[in-house]
Amino acid sequence: MKQLVAFDLDGTLAESKQPLPGWMAEAVADLLKVAHVAVISGGDWPQFNKQVASQLPIRADLSRLWLMPTTGTKLYMHRDGAWNPIYAELFDDSQKQSILSAFDTSLEATGFVPEETWGERIEDRGSQITFSALGQQAPIHAKEIWDPDFAKRKIIQADLRTRLPGMSINMGGATSIDITREGVDKAYGLQKLRDASGIPLEAMIFIGDAIFPGGNDYPAKELGLDTVRVRDPRETLAVIEAIVACQKP
Repeated sequence: MKQLVAFDLDGTLAESKQPLPGWMAEAVADLLKVAHVAVISGGDWPQFNKQVASQLPIRADLSRLWLMPTTGTKLYMHRDGAWNPIYAELFDDSQKQSILSAFDTSLEATGFVPEETWGERIEDRGSQITFSALGQQAPIHAKEIWDPDFAKRKIIQADLRTRLPGMSINMGGATSIDITREGVDKAYGLQKLRDASGIPLEAMIFIGDAIFPGGNDYPAKELGLDTVRVRDPRETLAVIEAIVACQKP
């Protein structure tokens, strides 16, 4: 039996940047009855609050929920009736400027300029800089058709790696690329979770939609965790239901 079930967010628990559907929120509440639950993804805390924390039913045992924004470089827990930051590892100003400059140069060099964008394309999340190809507010239907096979982002990713040695550069969500300090990926975040929770890695399972080489969920597999790759939130629901059924006393 697993003590903790860890999830990616976008494409796994919910559609890109969308709140958990009601049926998923209820399923997570059911899962919290039989295991600890962690969510680790590239979004910052406001996005986690919008998508996850504010969507769960009153019956959910929030004391067993670990929310890890910006690829685990931040940790939030519910204590004394509120969500509180436990730690945050932030870029300094010079690191941020280097990353922003590299993005500008790389996008020009690779030539990926979409015909239409929605909102800012580059977001400073403190401990992570995230590039969203179509903008932070792009509609789901536009995201789904821009880079479904990751081919465009793999080219940008490869170019950025030549410009930003010493940084981790991973694809996330439907159109985004996340940049963190070297060694900071979901494996790093899951090890931080192990240290904070006291739950060993072998007692965890990770569920995500990008468990493939170059995907931002793949480090969880490389770390040695049991993993389940899903195609979408509906498939995640089936996995959750199976775990709950197996782990009921």
